Amino acid sequence: MKKNIIMALALASMLVACESGPKFEYTEGEITRGDITTSVTATGTIEPVTSVQVGTQVSGIVSKLYVDYNSVVKAGQVIAELDRTNLISELESATAQLRSAESDYEYQKTNHERYRNLYDKGLVSANEYEKARLSYSQSEQTVTQRRENVKKARTNLGYATITSPIDGVVLSKEVEEGQTVASSFNTPTLFNIAQDLTQMRVIADVDEADIGEVREGQRVSFTVDAFPSMVFEGSVQQVRQEAATESNVVTYEVVISAPNDDLKLKPGLTANVTIFTMEVKDVVTVPAKALRFTPREMMLNKDESIEDCQGKSKVWMRQGNTYKAVSVETGVTNGMLTEVKSGLKPGDMVVTDLRAQMPEVEQQQTQNPFMPGPRNRNNNKNAKK
Repeated sequence: MKKNIIMALALASMLVACESGPKFEYTEGEITRGDITTSVTATGTIEPVTSVQVGTQVSGIVSKLYVDYNSVVKAGQVIAELDRTNLISELESATAQLRSAESDYEYQKTNHERYRNLYDKGLVSANEYEKARLSYSQSEQTVTQRRENVKKARTNLGYATITSPIDGVVLSKEVEEGQTVASSFNTPTLFNIAQDLTQMRVIADVDEADIGEVREGQRVSFTVDAFPSMVFEGSVQQVRQEAATESNVVTYEVVISAPNDDLKLKPGLTANVTIFTMEVKDVVTVPAKALRFTPREMMLNKDESIEDCQGKSKVWMRQGNTYKAVSVETGVTNGMLTEVKSGLKPGDMVVTDLRAQMPEVEQQQTQNPFMPGPRNRNNNKNAKK
């Protein structure tokens, strides 16, 4: 009997709610004039536009360093020297070998001429003449080889004096005085020199899902943690075709210009990049959800009506108790705002949504006597005591 009474009370509450029914209220959005943009975000690293790693092509001991970190250098300026003892010895040895080869060449030349004269007179055999001619030719080739060895030794001696290839600033120094450098396979790096720190660039890694929207010349803004309140500006200079894959994530490098007249941007800083893939300035805009809204008969309150129109794109305006459709011509959109080319003007109000407001129904909570009730905390505390 008690269960039946509870079910009857619940059914009565539902009937009261159904008889009163939900009331629909609309929300509106204003037609404004502004900008429509879409953007792609990425992270990147600040780098100099041009940087050169200065190394050495000969092995030896670093005898003198003339620059340090942050030193300003000019092209051709001596920045380091290697010990020249072994290099000078190699040059002198190559020079001595050249002189010996030249002496042998003069002898073989004279001997060849003598045998030719004798051969022309029939006083020596052809075999003897050919041996003299061969010795002369070999001595000539030896002289050429020794001259190249001297040239190489002199060039290596010149490599002991290391100069800056560009005007710039020394970013890093990899060696100290007294350190031995070996150039057996790879050229060891001594310095890293940046050409112009007022012209930097950002190498940003853009996800494969967004790279299709990125184009050269697009505007870019970025921030760095060193100056969180400042926004730096740049533009897309290059979209590189080579993909990089890390942890199954494919990205592409995008080169972004970063003017740095005040020298606040430093090589190696992490940049949080926003690339504006679309920018439309000063156009009439409508909330995009207004174009997706369409009223239904079941959603109308009493005395409300719908006045539709023909058109591919339309919005709805509230005029008294009537929802009136207005045909519009749309342009670009970013998902939040859509450009309106005709049909509306700034200041117009359009309906963006209809929401049901359920009436408040006073419900009397009835407890089932057969179900256990909540515990009384006070009683539980007394019981523990």
